[in-house]
Amino acid sequence: MRQFKTKEIAAMQRVGFIVYPGFQIIGLAAATAFEVANLVSDPPVYEVSVHSESGGTIRGSDAVSVDSATLDDTHFDTLIVLGGTGIPDSSTGLRQYIRIAAKSVRRLASICTGAFVLAEAGVLDGRRATTHWLLAPELRTRFPAIKVEEDRIFLIDGTIWTSAGMSAGIDLALAMIEKDLGREIARSVAQKLVLYHRRAGGQSQHSTLLALEPKSDRIQSALDHARRNLRNSLSVEELAEAAHLSPRQFSRLFRAETGESPAKAIEQLRIEAARLMLEQGRHPIEVIARETGFDDRNRMRRAFLRAYGVPPQDIRRKLADA
Repeated sequence: MRQFKTKEIAAMQRVGFIVYPGFQIIGLAAATAFEVANLVSDPPVYEVSVHSESGGTIRGSDAVSVDSATLDDTHFDTLIVLGGTGIPDSSTGLRQYIRIAAKSVRRLASICTGAFVLAEAGVLDGRRATTHWLLAPELRTRFPAIKVEEDRIFLIDGTIWTSAGMSAGIDLALAMIEKDLGREIARSVAQKLVLYHRRAGGQSQHSTLLALEPKSDRIQSALDHARRNLRNSLSVEELAEAAHLSPRQFSRLFRAETGESPAKAIEQLRIEAARLMLEQGRHPIEVIARETGFDDRNRMRRAFLRAYGVPPQDIRRKLADA
């Protein structure tokens, strides 16, 4: 396994994951990113551990339990609170610990509904934060002092990092590794985990293809064809051919299965692809418009205004600040 020389670090960086009864085990997948970073770094950088208020065996949301050390006066570089299947019921002691730790750690983070634990501790007041999109309205209602942005993979506001659903915790960890050790090591970690390098923090939690959710293979084939060929005009005739249907049959079946017209769905796919290219930040807007089938920046601008209420330039600036 290739190793990368890292800059000298005075001491190992302690990364602590905080669990509690009912936590979701998938959140600990983020710990693996730090472990793999140690394998590709020379010397290793992270000391990863799992903690809880009382220590000992903590049962998760299903049949899996983990051993944990007691939260004490150990100094952490990074503390990450895991989420659960619902809104966590945090204890007074855990909230007090987080309030104190927030003043000393370099990074305090949450995965998914772990944001509710940070919110109950008061450390998100006046900050931007995210959580799973299903529970973001509840977070906003319960804690009006928090600037909740539900359509984000993760958010960084000063020393506080919050992420969306459980898998977004891996994106969060990769972003931390990139900030600590550089893009090359973070990319290597992602490759070892068989992942896309990482989703940018500002990326939407929603997927157009998942939202459309066609019921038949024929409509799914047409959508797959569209996603692979966004530079094409993607007329109803072209999509119908990919689905092996007549144009009339295709249009009727498409709307019945997705609730959208083909034209509207294709525009959503184009917008999603264009936004991803904006996140990557490497291409001029004219190139993005051409590559995603908008043909020109004005047409893409009108589509973004319909979808987001702001032009692509504003999306790019907002992503850069995430």
